[in-house]
Amino acid sequence: MLFANETYSTLNAATDKVVLLPLGAVEQHGPHLATGTDTHIVTKIAEAAEQQRINDIILAPTLAYGSSHHHISFGGTISISADLYTQVLREMITSLIQTGFRKIILLNGHGGNITPARQALALLSKDLDATVQSNIALATYWELAGTAFAGDSPMESPALSHACEYETSLMLHLFPEKVLMNKVQRAERPAQNGYIPWEDDVPYKGIIMFKQTAFISSNGSSGEPQLGTAVKGAHLFNKVTAALIQFIDAFKTWPLMQKLL
Repeated sequence: MLFANETYSTLNAATDKVVLLPLGAVEQHGPHLATGTDTHIVTKIAEAAEQQRINDIILAPTLAYGSSHHHISFGGTISISADLYTQVLREMITSLIQTGFRKIILLNGHGGNITPARQALALLSKDLDATVQSNIALATYWELAGTAFAGDSPMESPALSHACEYETSLMLHLFPEKVLMNKVQRAERPAQNGYIPWEDDVPYKGIIMFKQTAFISSNGSSGEPQLGTAVKGAHLFNKVTAALIQFIDAFKTWPLMQKLL
């Protein structure tokens, strides 16, 4: 069921279903990928899940803009600041709760959205837990799909990053007309230091440092985009769609959480 295609009376009678809200971004994706890459990919994943679980999911329109200030120096970016993005998500989810929905999944497709989205869920918990039973979850698609996006064959680089082998492959599979492979160029990047995974090329050790993209990439891309293929993209798309459906099948059965004391 598509939220935007239904009347309010139809939606009011379907509040037992899972609302799936995709989160994208409009930002530079190096010299070879469309600025809407994150929005395009996460929307297609959500649509595929809805088609396979049409009686269980209400698919909301994708929030196409994300928190992308770290990309602005390259141009081609429309961003919502992190604190405002948190507030936007709080208000959108609150409106769904006020309508009667109690099971909501945010399906994220952009790394910059993760921190403000987590903050939104923390604040919603503070706002709602004492008065409203609800299950609200954040799922970032490449994390949900696990090792498929962390170096499993046929992928040749260790993890998804930005405009990389993984995103390039997905776009070649889903939207080949939006990919300029003749423009692909491996970016210059900081040297490895053994602690900070600038390119997901060292194991995470609990240490975080944040820098604007211009400090960690010479052309706005990262990873190994030259390794992207449509065949790899089809493999990734099938893996992530299956992982999302498996999660939704479980999530819809979870009881609404209650206080234990």
